[in-house]
Order: sequence, then structure tokens, then C-alpha cells
Amino acid sequence: MAEPSKVIHVRNVGHEISENDLLQLFQPFGVITKLVMLRAKNQALLQMQDIPSAVNALQFYANVQPSIRGRNVYVQFSSHQELTTMDQSQGREDEPNRILLVTVHHMLYPITVDVLQQVFSPHGYVEKIVTFQKSAGFQALIQYQSCQSAVTARSTLQGRNIYDGCCQLDIQFSNLDELQVNYNNDRSRDFTNPNLPTEQKGRSSQSGYGDAGNMYGVQGSGARAVGFSQMANAAAIAAAFGGGLPPGITGTNDRCTVLVANLDPDRIDEDKLFNLFSIYGNIVRIKLLRNKPDHALIQMGDGFQAELAVHFLKGAMLFGKRLEVNFSKHPNITQGADTHEYVNSNLNRFNRNAAKNYRYCCSPTKMIHLSTLPQDITEEEIVSLLEEHGTIVNSKVFEMNGKKQALVQFETEEQATEALVCKHASSLSGSVIRISFSQLQNI
Repeated sequence: MAEPSKVIHVRNVGHEISENDLLQLFQPFGVITKLVMLRAKNQALLQMQDIPSAVNALQFYANVQPSIRGRNVYVQFSSHQELTTMDQSQGREDEPNRILLVTVHHMLYPITVDVLQQVFSPHGYVEKIVTFQKSAGFQALIQYQSCQSAVTARSTLQGRNIYDGCCQLDIQFSNLDELQVNYNNDRSRDFTNPNLPTEQKGRSSQSGYGDAGNMYGVQGSGARAVGFSQMANAAAIAAAFGGGLPPGITGTNDRCTVLVANLDPDRIDEDKLFNLFSIYGNIVRIKLLRNKPDHALIQMGDGFQAELAVHFLKGAMLFGKRLEVNFSKHPNITQGADTHEYVNSNLNRFNRNAAKNYRYCCSPTKMIHLSTLPQDITEEEIVSLLEEHGTIVNSKVFEMNGKKQALVQFETEEQATEALVCKHASSLSGSVIRISFSQLQNI
């Protein structure tokens, strides 16, 4: 084997193999920072974030033959220690053109015409942008005033991320001569003609741009219609995390169902699991496995919410047991007599104030925060409600925006977790109380 490098050289990459196929092959081993397809040579260069990630990948594939779409591919360390923009600009040997076809991979945040204009306009005057959804993912056609601007933009931006760790750009030259834009809105824009209408009247007969996608027919309902599991909450995620995700969260998971093991079957039920997992996302349904009473399946609202749950709850203590939390091989839970449905529950936390709820996601802590409390609640009543779950070190009732809230600090994270699991969504003097973990260290 050559000297270890964070750049991996992949051979026998047939024309049927896409960038996304290669990303899926190597993503389990770490973050991929750059990918260059050498189409003329049936090869690719792929850069991991660090050398250990690349070493792990190659050690794994030394024992398991990697195969994509039925074709064996061969991997080794590259002689490059780093991929430069020069490597990337030589990645494809297609004909330069002033119109670029851009595919956005790992699209965690919504991409609009305005976002694309901000990214691409530093390299020259952008005349027109058209966006659409295809099987390859979210795509855009970007027309520059000059061919040189397009060449510069492609060599500079190919393989880059729009946001930290996601929204990776894959840029090719289009074979179109001129973009036709009929509407100026979030999905298409003609910067040379600001007087276009914002929406079509009735269905458009626009035939689209060939391989680039049927523009208006499929895109009429806007970016919200795209097929990314995370897109429903993308705006809230962006607002909560400001363009960067918490350490350890990739934002690229698309598996919605979580398997929880090592539960205490005598003390757990579906509602208690709901109370814990709903901190990290909306719950669709929960199923306790009858043949494995200490196991349960939990289907979250989308892949990002499932990733938050796995990340923050793996190894958490509950009822004297250390939880094992992993992604399930089942894409979803089949509805049945032994499933509990929560998809329409008004207790799901992320239907309102989703950005705020994402911001408060964390591993279990010793401190819990109680809200939607009765106005005349006392500290003694709060302590009386919760003290069966553990030793309360400190507590405080306070008012914020005219509403009563409380902080309660337990001796251990496990005690606080038990209190949350057992008492969230319980009724107190006619109010349904809400409990979440607080990241405050003391009261």
C-alpha cells in the first residue's frame, strides 16, 4: 500500500456510477471534503477530512470488495496528500460553456435562487438561474454573461460546500445555449429582466431542459416539494444552528427509524419512550417488540431528527439500564395492532417553535426545565410532584413573559431523565406540563 493519505484513488468508476454512489461508499468512515470525477479515465479522487478516516476506509475495503451498481471498484491511497482546485478543474474534460449545471449533494438547508446568486456572483455577472428537482437531487442551471466567468466559478467552487459540512456543489458545463426564464421567484430568476411575473397562471406547457429536468411541471409547488427527508424542517434547522451543525451531527442521515435496546420492560411503555424521544423530533409511531421485551422501534419525523436522537441518547441511563440506541434496518414501522400512533399527537414538540426546540437539543442533564405550569404553582408542589424520582438538589419557580416556569436540579442525569420520562405531558391542576432538559449548570 502507498503512503497513507487522506486522498483516496478509486479505479474502474464506470459512467453509470455517480458522485453520490461514491459518497455513500465512503461516508460511513468520516466526512468527505472533496470529490473529483476523472470521467475520461474511469477514475475518481476523493478526499476525507483526515488520514485516520481514509485509513479506516481502506482497511475495511481490503477485506470487503467494494461494489457499486454491480461493478467492482478498486481503492488505494492517492499520491496526492491534498486535492487542490487545480486538480478539480481538470476533473472533467467537457466543453466549457457559460451555462453551468449544478447538483447540490447533502442538502440540509434550503437552497434558493438568492443563495445561489450569492455563491456564484463573485466570479462574474450571473444573468439567469433556474432550479429544479431530479432523481440526482436538487439541481440548478446558472447562466453567466461570459464563458470565462463560468470556467472560473467551476474551477473555484467544484466540490465545495455552501454551508459547513453540507450542501456540496457538483458542477458541470451545460450543453444549453440560452436559458429561458418565465418567472422571477425563489426557483427561477432572470437578473436581466426584473419585470417578469412571480408565478405562472394555471399549468405551464414548459417542456423543461431535457436531462436538466422538467422545470415548471415538477417544481410548481416550490422547494418544499423536494424529496429530501430533512427539507420539511430545513428552515428551522438553519435558524437553530446558524449554518453549522452540533459536533458529531452529520445532517446526512436519511434513516427515520431508531432501535432502542436494553430497556427495563417492567417500567417502560410507549408513552414514556415518546416523552424522551420527542425532545429530538416529532414521533410518527412506536412499537415495543413482543419477542424482545427490552427492545423498541421508534419512527421519527425525518432522518435528521433520528440522527439527533441516536447521537444524544446513545448510552443514556434510564431505570438502571444503559440505553443502546442505533438506526434500525427497517425504513419505517408498519402500522398495526401493536403499534402506538403519535403522528397526529398535539404533544409532538416540533410542530411549533421548531427552531427553538432544535436549539435546546442535548444529551440528558441533571437539570430539567418545566413550562406550561399553572399560574398559582408553588415550589413545594413542584418538588412534591418530582421527588419520587430522585434527590432534588435545588429548584426554582419563576415567571417569564407572564408564564410560570420552573428549574429542578437532580443529583444525577439518570434521576432527571426518569422524572422527564414519567412526568412530561402529565396533568397538574388542569395544565399539561412540558418538561425538557436544561443546559444550565446551576440555578
